[in-house]
Amino acid sequence: MPFARAVRGCAPEGGREQMVLRQGLPPRRSGAAGRSPVPGPTPPSAATPRSGAAPPDSAPARLVTWLGRLGVPAAAFAVFQALLGILPQNLAGEAARYCVAATAGIGVGAVVWLAAVLLRTRAAAAAAVAAPADAPAPPPAGSLPDLMDDTYQALRRGLSVIEVSGRGPLIGWPHSLAESDPPVHPTAFGTAYGLHLLLDIAPYDGRIRAGQVAETLWRLRLPGGGWAARSQGSGARPEVSATVLGALARAGADPRLLEAEIRSCEVLWNPDHDASGLANTYVVTNVLRGLLRAAPGSTALDGLREVLVNGATADPARGNHRCWGAALATGRGNSAPSAAHTARAVVALDRAARVLGEDARQRTVREEGLRWLLAGPATPTGGVSDLQNCQEEVRRPDQEDPLHQELLSVRHFAAAWVARALMTDGARKVAAEDAGLAAWEAQLTTAVTRVRGMQRGGVWRWDDGPMGHPVWMAYQGLSVLRRHALMVYRP
Repeated sequence: MPFARAVRGCAPEGGREQMVLRQGLPPRRSGAAGRSPVPGPTPPSAATPRSGAAPPDSAPARLVTWLGRLGVPAAAFAVFQALLGILPQNLAGEAARYCVAATAGIGVGAVVWLAAVLLRTRAAAAAAVAAPADAPAPPPAGSLPDLMDDTYQALRRGLSVIEVSGRGPLIGWPHSLAESDPPVHPTAFGTAYGLHLLLDIAPYDGRIRAGQVAETLWRLRLPGGGWAARSQGSGARPEVSATVLGALARAGADPRLLEAEIRSCEVLWNPDHDASGLANTYVVTNVLRGLLRAAPGSTALDGLREVLVNGATADPARGNHRCWGAALATGRGNSAPSAAHTARAVVALDRAARVLGEDARQRTVREEGLRWLLAGPATPTGGVSDLQNCQEEVRRPDQEDPLHQELLSVRHFAAAWVARALMTDGARKVAAEDAGLAAWEAQLTTAVTRVRGMQRGGVWRWDDGPMGHPVWMAYQGLSVLRRHALMVYRP
């Protein structure tokens, strides 16, 4: 999701859009990563006998333990051999010697066996007394409800409430949960994802009201219609407008207002209007997912899906399965295979299939994207290159001065996107046909574990700077954990 900034001054080289995809290093994490874990409670010493029980270090216990280590047959054979060696040779013949030794060996073996059974029975009874079956199990540390509570508290701390002349009160979020002190002007993008996050958490109290946040999104609407990131100038952008409309629809906005706004933004979804943006995988997938929420009957959806399907490219390194890069293969820019962009495309196409249906070609491309992800190295024993966060730059002609460029810096939470793609409805079916369910489960577990590991106290951190706790990252991280918990739950 984007953190945007405008760059002016350099004319585009050859008038062409430039897109760069960078692989990021694993983000720094806050907290005492190297701190030793707090030791658990020490169990009672086994050297302290309960009343009525023989001390475990007594001589008989040591003898039985020693014999038990030998085992019943070994103990019996040892006694047999010992007696055979010490009994006199004239003991009523050789047969009598063997009978006495064998009888003694069998007897000792029986005694050892009975003693071992007695010790095991006593140990089981002691364990039952120490931990009764009806004792309630302690709640797991870091449970999902606790994490959701922490995220809600972070949302409350990061909430900006300011009064703007001519617009009234604005109640929402800027880009990051760490940049609200003093209060910063809420942005359309941060507030839209904050609203999504609030609806996922569904808190028990009304300290943040979804209706007030939704009203702020309407007040952030640009004079000409639509929404843009805070550094994208005065014109609406399709990826931001669709994201905001999707959040408003999910919050229950008046359908008539949504329909009127969608009509005013229809030109934004047209590739001829924004050729640079709509040749980019990030932009197209954002628009497609937002419109499927806000306007599932929109005539623009089929065209957008075709743009995405046509923009896939085959990757010889992974069985020639089709995948996506930062730029669509039909456009210009970096179309090198990318796990984050392929996962984005798979999620968008899966949602489109559920709403619009799909033909054989569309289904094949979507499933090939899943096969490409399943062919990756993200396994517990292998590398995790597909799960490394990455960043790209999307350049567009400036809306006010086409000789200059607008630069949009976009960061991708790769592990969250891969996990979301692997949890789509078709992922399990594709895995069963090809890579196998064990490989699918291993990759999904690895991705979900990485998602959870990137948060501290319910806040997902890209880095430790003031812009390093993006609201969109918290939404993506929590939605992955919530979806996974629902998926693995068995009533």
